[in-house]
Order: sequence, then C-alpha cells, then structure tokens
Amino acid sequence: MRVGIIGTGLMGGPMTLKLQASGYQVTAYNRTPEKLKSLAEAGVAIATSALEVLQSSDCTLLMLTNGEAIAEVILNPTTQPGLAGHTIIQMGTIAPTETKTLAQQVRDCGGNYLEAPVLGSIPEVKKGTLLVMVGASEADFEQWCPLLQTFGPEPLHVGPVGSAATVKLAMNQLIASLTTAFALSLHLIQHEGIDVEAFMQLVRQSALYAPTFDKKLQRMLDHQYSNPNFPVKHLLKDTRLFLQAAKDLGLEGSMLEGIAKVLEKSGDRGHFDDDYSALFEGIALRSREG
Repeated sequence: MRVGIIGTGLMGGPMTLKLQASGYQVTAYNRTPEKLKSLAEAGVAIATSALEVLQSSDCTLLMLTNGEAIAEVILNPTTQPGLAGHTIIQMGTIAPTETKTLAQQVRDCGGNYLEAPVLGSIPEVKKGTLLVMVGASEADFEQWCPLLQTFGPEPLHVGPVGSAATVKLAMNQLIASLTTAFALSLHLIQHEGIDVEAFMQLVRQSALYAPTFDKKLQRMLDHQYSNPNFPVKHLLKDTRLFLQAAKDLGLEGSMLEGIAKVLEKSGDRGHFDDDYSALFEGIALRSREG
C-alpha cells in the first residue's frame, strides 16, 4: 500500500519511519523542508507539495500542529483537487468541532475522512504500542484498521468522527491536570525540607499514584527538560482546546484555566519547546534565575 504522511515533526517523523519499516511505500511532506532531511537519508520518498503526496498515495496521514494548519495545507485551491477519491486519516490533536468541519470539507471535495489520534510518544511509536483512538464509520474502521495497527496493536473504534478527538482531549486534560497537581505537591515537599523519596514511597503505595509521577520526577528534580517527547507548547495548545470545548458544553473549567496559566508561565521562562514536565518551573513564584 502507498501511504502519504504530511507533518513530519516530533511524532510524524518517527511514524514515517515506522510505516517504512513495516513495508509500506511512504511519501512524506513537511512545510519545513529541514525536517525531511533525515527521512530522505533513510530512503523515504520526499514530496515537494501536499498535492504530490495525495497523487502518489492510496491514503494520507496528517500529523500537523492544529486544525488551522490542516486546512491551510490540504484545503487550499491547489491541493483540493487531489482529495477526490482519496482517504485522509487525521492523527493529530484538534478540537471535535474542527475535525467534524474538516471531515465535511474533505467529503465536499469528493474525499473520505476519518480521525485516529494517538496517546503515547516517540518510544511508543518505535515499539508500535501507541494507543490509537478511531473516529470513523464501521466500514472505514475495518478498512483502515490494519494500517493503524502499525502504530498500536489494538486501535479502538470509539464512534463517529469527532468522538476520538473528544477522547484525545479528555486524555490530554488528564496529562495536564495530573502532572500539575504532582508538581505542586513536589514543590511543597521540597520547600518544607521533607525527603522526596519518603514522600514518593507513600505516594506509590496510595490510590493516588499515577505512573507518570515517576516518569517526570527526575526531570523536575534535576530541572532538565531537553529532548521532549511532548513539549509544553503542545500541551498548552491542547489545554486551550479542552477549555473551549468545556465552555461550549457549559462545563466548569476554572481549574484548568489555572493550569493553562502555569503552562504559560513555564513557556515565558523559556520552556515552550521543552518537555511538558517543565511546567514544574511555572509553579514557582520566581524563576530559578530570579
């Protein structure tokens, strides 16, 4: 099968290599050509436009930053003609309203659309153990499930287009909330001079424990956030998407507004491109340099 992929950044690049290693004929395109160099060196076919990807593939996966970027890349007058008879699989994190609108626009151009956002990061891509959530018709899910199994052994069909985007936002809200809550407690423990490992022993034995606490603990203790699998700027974007969805539904989201401010402060202190555990820096009243 010929598979196109548009968006070869932090996740899209490793996903491209995973497809190639699984025997697919892959054509990749990225708006920033520099992000294609390592893929070209690995033997991946490189397209010079999104239209070229559509014309050379049986389906195209999207791993773009946001809904606006998707519309800009595939719904412009130059690219739209390539959507006729083509299947688009949207795999990034966007709002439920955005994915439904995109689906209709692709269908209006004669194409097919489904969503398959993923939970996990680069190590899970390489191992093929991502959690894949699919929003699609039953027929589309059955047709494209073998391809999606490249990234995760058991893609889950959660409902029609829009439902997987909703579940993905719900999961990322937990990432933001859990990590911020842990970071706040860790700051208190350190401030009062309590042994961190003694605190962690209690946490691990309690019903409050989440594995992500240990995954991010050492980064926070060392204040080292380089080589991110999921940067602060992306978690902030997803947090804002969730806040808008909550507002639209009349849900109380003031708690998450505070978390967004923590992420913003972390970014203002130079951590937008760092691992999201750098939100630890956004909780302190002053930066470590201050």
